[in-house]
Amino acid sequence: MDFDQLETFLEVARLSSFSRAAERRFRTQPAISSQIRSIETEVGARLFDRSGGRVNLTAAGKVFQKYAQDLLEARRSMMATIAETHRVPRGEIVVSANEGTCLHILPEVFAQFKHEYPAVAVNVKRSERGRILEGILDNACDFGVVSMPVNDKRFTVVPIHRDELVVITSAGHHLAGHKRATLADVCEYPLLLPKIGRTREMLNALFEERQLSPTISMELDSSELLKRFVAANVGVGFIPYSNITEELQAKALAALTIADATIQRDLALVYRKEKDLSRAALAFIDIAVKLKSAAMPKGKL
Repeated sequence: MDFDQLETFLEVARLSSFSRAAERRFRTQPAISSQIRSIETEVGARLFDRSGGRVNLTAAGKVFQKYAQDLLEARRSMMATIAETHRVPRGEIVVSANEGTCLHILPEVFAQFKHEYPAVAVNVKRSERGRILEGILDNACDFGVVSMPVNDKRFTVVPIHRDELVVITSAGHHLAGHKRATLADVCEYPLLLPKIGRTREMLNALFEERQLSPTISMELDSSELLKRFVAANVGVGFIPYSNITEELQAKALAALTIADATIQRDLALVYRKEKDLSRAALAFIDIAVKLKSAAMPKGKL
């Protein structure tokens, strides 16, 4: 078996799905199934139980999972250690973040990092907050970028970016001509909200605190889809300001500040506290902090 097969196995185990693993690894489902069968043939045991319409690790699969994680971590450690002998960052870094962060917060960090350290391979994994933190603990990635707070003592947390949620509407919406709106004003319209995550948790807490009962039109797991549906006038949404600068310039969306609340979103780069970071990883953190740590300027809207 090879490292690619091990990574496929771990992805299927994390997602409990062959089809979702195929999507994440940009493969066909038959290709993923073939890799798993090859591993099972070599080790002489079934690693997944596919009965009942679910995909679960067998007892042998759970044993194999631990060794697969250790092997991949040993490989990354070996490559990082060898790279250290050159005194120049080399090897590979694996970064995990959600869709909005990958698209709107990290591109300039990646660009600057690749400009300064072209010999380092960068692997970007898109995922939601819970799975990012799980992936860090499982050594599936070197570090992730997630919203704060992160209270788990197993992580080192490095704040890198501050943003603020704004209300977005279609360009022709009734609220589009306003600069500010209260939460109660916004809740008079159908809302498009993230399905899960820190933003949804903060909004739910505010609605409960203000005793508001919003009409939730759609729950979405993609910030890009949320923007598209808001632009199509399906409803009103909340999103970090940094995620909509292009749409505002193109006048595809309108944005309003929240008059009676400040919903701040702080992002942090997170990694395992006991992890011995490579020179490449340390260089990436340094660039991320320098480029992204400044607070969002006031008076944007």
